[in-house]
Amino acid sequence: MLIVSEETCQEVVGRSDAFTAIENIFAAMARGDAYNFPVIREAIGHADALYGFKSGFDRAGLVLGVKAGGYWPDNMKKNLTNHQSTVFLFDPDTGRISAVVAGNYLTAVRTAASSSVSIAHLSRNESKVLGMIGAGHQSKFQLRAAVEQRDFEKVVAWNVHPEMLPSLGEVATQLGLPFEAVELDQLGAQADVIISITSAFEPLLMNGWVKPGTHVACMGTDTAGKQEVDPALLGRATVFTDEIAQAISIGECQHAVQSGQLSENDITAIGEVINQTHPGRTSDDEITLFDGTGVGLQDLAVASVAANLAASRGKAREVDF
Repeated sequence: MLIVSEETCQEVVGRSDAFTAIENIFAAMARGDAYNFPVIREAIGHADALYGFKSGFDRAGLVLGVKAGGYWPDNMKKNLTNHQSTVFLFDPDTGRISAVVAGNYLTAVRTAASSSVSIAHLSRNESKVLGMIGAGHQSKFQLRAAVEQRDFEKVVAWNVHPEMLPSLGEVATQLGLPFEAVELDQLGAQADVIISITSAFEPLLMNGWVKPGTHVACMGTDTAGKQEVDPALLGRATVFTDEIAQAISIGECQHAVQSGQLSENDITAIGEVINQTHPGRTSDDEITLFDGTGVGLQDLAVASVAANLAASRGKAREVDF
């Protein structure tokens, strides 16, 4: 059994590795070559934490496993990442455990890869202004991944705690991009691509604030009750997601479906766009929206890459189990 630490994951898995892994797993899901098992995600009644399991099987890539972990909102006060997780990989031929892979960095890099895949396939090529809603730990990963997909000229951002925005601004400066803190209606008026990455339980971005032609990546809603955008925006947009069943149960789509502004048949798996069985964006005025709920196969895909790269470079610890 291999053990791959957080430090090793950061050393061996880059953004391009994660992008390729996520793009491939979305394509495999759309072809029916990979599938996720039902998610368990619950409040544990302690430390305001959400804890659960995501698992699945990639039959094409022969990757089987489970991610265990969740969200501890007070961890930042302890100098820890709010998201804590570990991935367990198993040999699909025998069921024996093959690797234990640290999941904190991989969760952030795969979530950023997911939104960047949506930007690559759904946003307008000439998109120039990137809007960021949220300035927590994952926002920096999102920003770095997004700017690799389009020639952005500016970043505008909003956060419920404005004092957190300067750290995100530092990343934009490192990337050579002007950064401006704005109100949400101004963000919608300026941005060609919007990424929301918050833990909100009420809509932050309203339908009327989003201009035609915008691509919106909703990356924070992954639990029943969570919500980042106005359901009317999903009714107005062409909606894509990682997995439809999960989107309508715990993703951003849950609210639009419950209010009757969206039906399950209105949602397309982004893997269909990758596989070219769906055209994706069809006009410059179209609003596209990606509901990134975060499926278990994403975690397994990047964990498998981490384990293979760590082993090939002699950075994984091997133990008998």
